[in-house]
Amino acid sequence: MDFRVDPDHQLIIEAVDEICARYDDAYWADKDQRHEFPWDFYADLAAGGWIGIAIPETFGGGGRGITEAGLVLNRIAASGAGMNGSSAVHLTMFGLNPVVKFGNQQLQETFLPRAATGELHVAFGVTEPDAGTDTSRIATRAREDANGGWRISGRKIWTSKALESEVCLLLARTDGDPGDLDGLTLFLVDLDPAYVDIAPIPKLGRNAVASCEVAYDELPVEGWRMVGERGRGFRHILHGLNPERILLAGMACGIGEAALRRATAYAGEREVFGRPIGANQAISHPLARSHMELNAAMTMMMRAAWLYDNDQECGELANTAKYLAAEASFAAADTAVQTHGGLGYASEYHVERYWREARLQRIAPVSQEMTLNFIAQNVLGLPRSY
Repeated sequence: MDFRVDPDHQLIIEAVDEICARYDDAYWADKDQRHEFPWDFYADLAAGGWIGIAIPETFGGGGRGITEAGLVLNRIAASGAGMNGSSAVHLTMFGLNPVVKFGNQQLQETFLPRAATGELHVAFGVTEPDAGTDTSRIATRAREDANGGWRISGRKIWTSKALESEVCLLLARTDGDPGDLDGLTLFLVDLDPAYVDIAPIPKLGRNAVASCEVAYDELPVEGWRMVGERGRGFRHILHGLNPERILLAGMACGIGEAALRRATAYAGEREVFGRPIGANQAISHPLARSHMELNAAMTMMMRAAWLYDNDQECGELANTAKYLAAEASFAAADTAVQTHGGLGYASEYHVERYWREARLQRIAPVSQEMTLNFIAQNVLGLPRSY
C-alpha cells in the first residue's frame, strides 16, 4: 500500500464533509427521536453521486471501490450523523456488490443504474429468528414454480431499511436442510406488500433507519432474479459480508471521531477548581488513547479495503478491522460520556446518542465474540469452539 495522501481521496473527503456540514447534530437528534428517515440528506448525497460510488461506471456509478465507499461513510458518521446518516446509504454500497460480481446481464441492467442514482433503495435479508449468526441454519425456503421462477416463504429479522426499500438481497434455502451452507441461493426480490409483511423492531438507537422483521409468504420471484449460481449463495454473499465489515469499520471510526471531537472541546472549555478539566491526566489520557486507537482501526480498515478492491483474500482483515473499530468507537464514545460527567447523560450534548450507536457496532452484523471465533479457527487453526 502507498500511505501517501491520495489527492482523489482528499477530494472525496472534502466534498462529503461539505454536504454533511448542512446537517448538524440537532438535525440528527431530531430524526432519531422522531424515527424519521433523513430524506433530504439522502437526496443531497444522491445528487452528488455518492450513493453509487462503488457501482461500475458502465451502469452509471462512480466506478470506485470499497475503499472510497468507506471514506464516504466515515465522513458521514464523523459529521455527527453517526449510524443514522451512514446506514441510510451504506446498504446500496455493499448490498448490491454480489449483483455487481455475479449478477446476470438483465439483473445488472435493470437495477444497478437506478441504484447508482439513489432512486433504488435496497435492503439486505440474511439473519433469521432461529439462525442468528449461524447462516447455515437459514430456513427461509425458495421452491421452484411451474413458470421457471420461485416462491419464497420464511422470516428474516434485522432487515434494515426494509420500510423504504423496493428490493431486498435475500438469502434463501433452495436445496438441502438447515445446517448445509451449500443449499443456499441468493435472490434480488421485490418487497411486494401483497406477499411481504414488514414490521419495525423497537430498538435502543439508530432510529432514523428502521430495523425490521420481514415475513415472506409465497413471494413470487422470476428466474432471472437469482444472483449467481444455485446453491452458491453463501459464497456469493461473502462479497457483501466482507465489504459490509469494512464499511462498518469506517463508520465506527467516524462515530468515535465525532465523540472524541465533542469530548476534547468540552475538556478544554469546562473549568473546575480553577482550570480546564483537560489539564487532568485522568481526562486527557483516555482521550489521547482513543485518538490512537481510532487511527489504528482506520488504518486497518483502509488495508482491508485495499485487499478487497485488489481481488485479494480479505476475510481476516475485514473482520479484524470491524472488531478493532467497534472497540475503539465504543471506548471513545464511553470516554466522551465520562468526560462530560452528568451532562454526558443529557441529550443536548449528543454524546449519549453517539454512545448508543457505537454500542451497536459490538453486536452487529456479527458479535465481537463470533469475530474472535473466526480468527481463532480460520487464522490460528485452533479447534472450533462452538
